[in-house]
Formats: sequence, C-alpha cells, structure tokens
Amino acid sequence: MRAFRRGAVAAAAAAVLVLSACAPALPPSVVADSRVTVGWTGAVTSLNARIDPTSGNRDIAAVTRSSFGRIVDGEVVPDESFGKVTILGDDPFTVRYDLTEPSWSDRIPLDAADLVLGWAASVGLLSKDGPSDAAREAAPPTIDEFARSIDVTFAAPTIAWQTAVSVDVPAHTVGMRAFDLDDPMEAKQAVIRAVLDGDDSAISAIAEVWNTAFAVTDDTVETDLALSSGPYLVTAIGDEGTSVTLEPNPTYSGAAAPKIADIDLVPQGDDPIAAVGDSLDIATVRPTPGNRDAVCERERRDFAVQTTHDGTIWALLLSTDGVFADAGPRSAFLRMVPADDMVAAGAGEWSQAYAKTTSMVTAPGSRAFDIVTEDSGFADALAAPADDAEADRAAAGVATGTRVCVVYDAGSGFAQGAFSALKAAAAEAGWNVVDCATGDVDAAVEAPGWDAVIRRVRVPQTPRAIAQQWGTDGSSSLVGQSDPARDELISTLQQTVDVYQARDLLAQIEATIVRAAVAKPLAANPRVTVIAPDVTGVTVREGDDAPVLSDVAGWAPAG
Repeated sequence: MRAFRRGAVAAAAAAVLVLSACAPALPPSVVADSRVTVGWTGAVTSLNARIDPTSGNRDIAAVTRSSFGRIVDGEVVPDESFGKVTILGDDPFTVRYDLTEPSWSDRIPLDAADLVLGWAASVGLLSKDGPSDAAREAAPPTIDEFARSIDVTFAAPTIAWQTAVSVDVPAHTVGMRAFDLDDPMEAKQAVIRAVLDGDDSAISAIAEVWNTAFAVTDDTVETDLALSSGPYLVTAIGDEGTSVTLEPNPTYSGAAAPKIADIDLVPQGDDPIAAVGDSLDIATVRPTPGNRDAVCERERRDFAVQTTHDGTIWALLLSTDGVFADAGPRSAFLRMVPADDMVAAGAGEWSQAYAKTTSMVTAPGSRAFDIVTEDSGFADALAAPADDAEADRAAAGVATGTRVCVVYDAGSGFAQGAFSALKAAAAEAGWNVVDCATGDVDAAVEAPGWDAVIRRVRVPQTPRAIAQQWGTDGSSSLVGQSDPARDELISTLQQTVDVYQARDLLAQIEATIVRAAVAKPLAANPRVTVIAPDVTGVTVREGDDAPVLSDVAGWAPAG
C-alpha cells in the first residue's frame, strides 16, 4: 500500500507521532473493528476529481468531499449540513454560498478561501491553458470571511446555481504550496488576495498546484493533499491506485455520521459474486446469462440484491438520410419497432432488470421522467404500434421490401437479441431489415450508408449535455438533426432556476425529439449490486456518479 507523508521522511515521522497523540477519538457512531470490503473496478489517479473526473476519482471524492448538493437524476439534492445556497437577487443574478461550520480533517475550517478557490476554478481562472478572456472578465465574488460565505454575481441566471461553486481541494494546502507558506491561515488569505485582486502571477502559481499537485503518480501521497471534508479519509492507496483504504474522518459534522471503522476498496476479481460473503462484502456486476444463477443463489441466502441503471439507456436511432430522409417513413418505422420484444430478446432472463423508458433526456425513476413522458406526446405518436403496420408503412410512401441497414455492436448479446426481434417484426410489416453489425459502432455511424442503429446512449444530466447530443452541431450529436426550436428550449433551460419549470422544459425538448421521429428509447441499462448480510444501510444510487459510495455514511455492520 502507498504510504502517506508530509515533506521529508523526518517530517512524516513527526506528523505521525503528533497525529497519534493528539487526534480526536473516532466518532461514537463508529463500531470498533468493523470492516467492509468493496469489489471496486475503479482506480484513483487524482485527489482533485474536478480536473480528472474519472469514475474512480469521483468515487473517492464522494466519500472525502462534502458539498452544497449533488446532482441525482438531473436534479440537485442539497446538503444543508454543509451549507446553504440562496438566490439574493435576479438582476443581476446573485447567489450566496454560505457554509455552516465544516472543517477539513486537519481541523482547519472550511471558509471563504475555499469558496473563492472553488469559484476561480468554476469560471476558468485555473485552467491548464491559462485563464480565458471570459474568466478574466468574470466579476469576482464578495466575501464575508467571518460568516464563511461568498456572494457570486452571474452574467445570467443559471440552472446550475446550487452547485456552481464547489470545494474540491483545501485552499490552505493550495496556498501553502503555491506561495511556500507554513501558516495555513496566511495561505488562505494569500489565495483570497490573489483571486480577488486578479494577480496573474499568483493565480498562475495557484493553478500549477491545482492542476498538478493532487495527482496520484508515485509510491507516496502527502497528507496535506489527502485531507477530507467528507465522512471518510483516504489512508492508503495501493496496486497502482486500484486499492484504497478508507477510515472515518473524526472531524466530519455531516448529517449522517460514519459507522464502519475501515472500508477497503479492492479489485473485485474474476468471479465477484462468488466472492461476496467471503473476501468481499459488496460487488457490482453487469447482468449476464452467466451470472444469473449465482445472483439468485445469493438472494436466496438473504444477501441483498439491488438493481439500478448505470446512467445509460438502450435506444434505436434513425439516420435522417436515405430512406429516412422524411419524417413520415421514420415515424412509421418507429411505430413498428417492438420495444418490449427487443428488450425481452436482448435481456433474456434478466429482462425484469431493464427498466422500460420512453425518454431520451430523462432517466426512468427520476422526478422529471413521468412529467416528460406524459407531456412529450411519445405515447400517441411513436409508442403504440399502428393497427396495420404494413399499411402504415405503405401510407408513408415506403415500398415493400425497402432495405434498412441496422448497425449494432456485434459483441453485445443484448444488441444481438434486440436486432433479431426487430428483424422479425419488420419483416411482417414489409421492411427488409439488414444486419449491419460491427465491432466499432462509433466509426460505423460516422460513415454513410447506415439507416438505423441500436446502441447505448448516456442520459444527459445538464443542458450542456443535452445540447451536445441533441443541439444543432452538438459535439456528440446522436443523429445529426438540426432544430432551432429545440436549441432555443435548451438555452432557456440553461437559464431556468425553478425546478418545476425545468421539468416542463425537458418535456418540451423531448417533444421536439418525438416530432422529429429520430429515436425510440427502449430500456435503461442495468447493473446488479450484491451485498453480504453482515452489512446494512447500503443504498446504491442510479446513474454513474459514485453509485455505491455516495451514501457510505449510512453503512453499518449488521447485528
């Protein structure tokens, strides 16, 4: 395992001695000698997940960083034990970020310096390539150091107002390293002055630490870089970042106090389900025909099994060229697409694990999903098959036997089964669906000649992500279709601060996709988490942002 040090070896020894003698007792909530081992597929490469947001780094951030709130299924879940975010005014749009009394694990309080540093990162002042002109021109926040708050004025209202400022790393660590200071409070003041005064040289020094110092690249990680404001501390890293040891943060004051004394994240091995109850307490797998019996057997022995989605959905997308150049043929084809049969054929015995979806911009089970589904028009326009699918095709002006090249991943069992069900239904309706399976779906859809594709698509969590997928000239455009009305709705959503208005706008955006007749969502892609009976309180979140570790403070030993 990687050791933790502060500076030279002698300093490290001294630090260990001081911490051992003076560290506060663990919270009374912690059960002595309790341990949970989690099968983990991630790796930690940086303790600043803001600059390197891999799944492994976000997992670690979820347990070591508190925040004003986290995005769950596209909406913010606030954490007022950390602080409160309040809109102060609409013109100009001004927001106050006000901390309660959290502290870092070295007992240094979180304060305005940490918020100022987070603001500087949010506007781009700390970019690796240097600040942009927009970052330099951004109005600096006003601060109240004693109240631990800052007031930020935005150029326009933003849907991200609750999470626009985050505390990703400790400002005193950054300041001490950037300016070679020994006093953490002096370092905090140096960070504040640099940012508020627009001192280019000082900001450059801060950016250097921000972008490079928190990388996990060698055999040691210095203790000032591993400070925590969350329920747990990283105390050791091994196996090139794939093994991590977590221990309770004794200074944590969040809503839920940690109860497990040691949490080990370890590679889950070749047969994680068999290992649960033995070398592992928790493991997450993709449901396959090969692990169905093993999961069922664990469930019969009182192991908890939770099925959630991974933030992606399976969908059938249409090209807007060739046979599908017009909306009429696209609509007729999508009405014919047998979504339920495709999911059943692709999932096999796991079909119940695939949550049905009718939306491309919201996830099933989210608060917005039902509203979007009800208001988008999908049920009437595309969900229900026509009374006579063959006549529906003919009415759209499509000749019997028209060829439709369907791309899908040749290595995916789900896609193979889904294609078989699609082909059978299409033949009955007079379409000639052709197998265009490939080993590289992305390359295939970038080339001409395809008509439809069965693939997994990430559910967008922000207006920016929606624009990338569905906006005109989106960087990750799914079908390459242009719609100025949709672009305007996405822009409006970006500036919407009311959650209910945001849901209505999502429904309107979905409606433009329905009217375009370019997509038929099928089902959310599942994962299965198996939990040994000796652990309770594990709640796996939907999506891909630290699904297992997000609520780690709620874990407890059974009995």
